[in-house]
Amino acid sequence: MDFFKINGSARLHGEIQPQGAKNEALQILAAVLLTEEKVVINNIPDIKDIQRQISLLEMLGVEVNRLEKNKLEFTARDIDLEILETDDFLTLSRNIRGSVLLIGPMLARFNEMVLSKPGGDKIGRRSLDTHLLGLQDLGARFDFNQRKNLFKLKTKGLTGAYIHLDEPSVTATGNILMAATLAHGKTTIYNAACEPYIQQLCKMLSCMGAKISGIGTNKLEIEGVASLRGCEHTCLADMIEVGSFIGLAAITGSELIIKNAGISDLGVIPKVFRKLGIRFDYNEDDIWIPSQGVYEIEKQVDGTIPTIYDAPWPGFTPDLISIALVVATQAKGNILMHQKMFESRLFFVDNLIDMGAQIILCDPHRATVMGSAKQQHLRGIKMRSPDIRAGVALLLAALSAEGESTIYNIEQIDRGYEQIDTRLNALGANIQRFTEEVINK
Repeated sequence: MDFFKINGSARLHGEIQPQGAKNEALQILAAVLLTEEKVVINNIPDIKDIQRQISLLEMLGVEVNRLEKNKLEFTARDIDLEILETDDFLTLSRNIRGSVLLIGPMLARFNEMVLSKPGGDKIGRRSLDTHLLGLQDLGARFDFNQRKNLFKLKTKGLTGAYIHLDEPSVTATGNILMAATLAHGKTTIYNAACEPYIQQLCKMLSCMGAKISGIGTNKLEIEGVASLRGCEHTCLADMIEVGSFIGLAAITGSELIIKNAGISDLGVIPKVFRKLGIRFDYNEDDIWIPSQGVYEIEKQVDGTIPTIYDAPWPGFTPDLISIALVVATQAKGNILMHQKMFESRLFFVDNLIDMGAQIILCDPHRATVMGSAKQQHLRGIKMRSPDIRAGVALLLAALSAEGESTIYNIEQIDRGYEQIDTRLNALGANIQRFTEEVINK
């Protein structure tokens, strides 16, 4: 198991480019199963979760060619359905949440799928009901073996339907959308997620020959087609990395330039960080964050304490709540952080409290942060990364802290951030990666 040792209080300086969007790439990779023709994907992030998703495709028989470091070619011509119930496939599918995205394409093209109940971050309940009920409306049958935690899904052929999602889940929308492209007749998905990840998936599927209208809205209409062709697709910049880098610059008082940030696809993310008092400017598609001392949280118009909360797109993404919370610990002013979607995602604040942050955890969903205006610096401690986003939030805290911090379980960070230690060290950070087995010898 690897871990980080971080010496904090360093000022960073330079340019950094965000990786390709993880949450988009997981869906785009699943979509290659919808055609037997070649699909080329650019700007794929080289991270643990993406590597596992690609390994699942290879186990199914997808031919994968790496054209460049972040550019891959996929051909899903000869798929081996017998692999589905093998221990190796089920074990790997259990270890990545994104494996659930394979269900829609596999049902659409091959009429069956077998999958272990997927893993992923332990951030609260993450039901698959929205996926399964939507696919059931299209004509799929499913059986869940509770003892083995195993899903078996089959269909005699998918047929278009009117589907009203009980929640605007990004992965459920993507799953049902992919299945509907090859279903017979028309499908309407209402209360659909409309994040840029879904918009990108729609654009890719349209390039492959799918007939989709309503892109960018919460009502998608899909006319099923007999087959899809190959295409070339480029993933967006990862908006979560962009937000993380804005927060990093602010909390460490650093001057950074985020190159090719995909500003037009960031939604309210810049607005929320400006609410925390962070200054930055745009230069074409780059974001310049000047070195800033104290940043002050904007109060409500009536002078009361403001709230930052997550919401489905175009609201603030839940993946950046932990970053905004850490940044707020060093701001001037107080703020309430309300994580509505997941009931375990704020528990990492115990580490921040141990570092000296002034935080009251009101309940599993809400935390009040009293910013220190950088008058009371965080102190280095030993801690564990509980999930991808909290792990990077703790890394930001450690980079701003006085003294040395140690973060264990950094595989969680590696699942979502490509060579984050190497990239930040190039800006002047002091992050060392160690392997526990080596230390113990």
